[in-house]
Amino acid sequence: MLSSNKNQGEDEVVLSPFSDAGGPSSRKKRKSKRPMWIALAVVLILILGIGGLFFYRVLNDPLRTLEPFPVGKYLDGYKPLAGARFRAELRVENDLGWKDGVGRLMTFSLREDPRPVAVMVPPQLSGIYFTKGQSYVAELEVKEGGLIYANSCRKN
Repeated sequence: MLSSNKNQGEDEVVLSPFSDAGGPSSRKKRKSKRPMWIALAVVLILILGIGGLFFYRVLNDPLRTLEPFPVGKYLDGYKPLAGARFRAELRVENDLGWKDGVGRLMTFSLREDPRPVAVMVPPQLSGIYFTKGQSYVAELEVKEGGLIYANSCRKN
């Protein structure tokens, strides 16, 4: 019987408490995750920065609350629109002339409606150089006699 106990003991394997710990290869795996987390953080910061810039621009747009300019209603009769301000995405069609102290009379087509409308660009906006085909975003106001004035204008 003694011999059978001895044989049983020899068959048992003693495991080291450090057998689960990896060798040098496990350290390399841990280090390789760090660049991935850094890259993920950089991408996340870029996405948040671009999104924040987009919302900042949208919320700071003074024209965002204005209704689009209704070309059809204007051409039917300007009187219901007199004194109202609108937002318009304009495309330069033609320069009709400049008068010192009065401004520049131009024709624009709107993005929503290709029919041309005449717009008076005041002398305060004389620093803008209009070229045929360029696009602009403007605040338009219908004034006396049905003439449309551009109160503000920026390149689109």
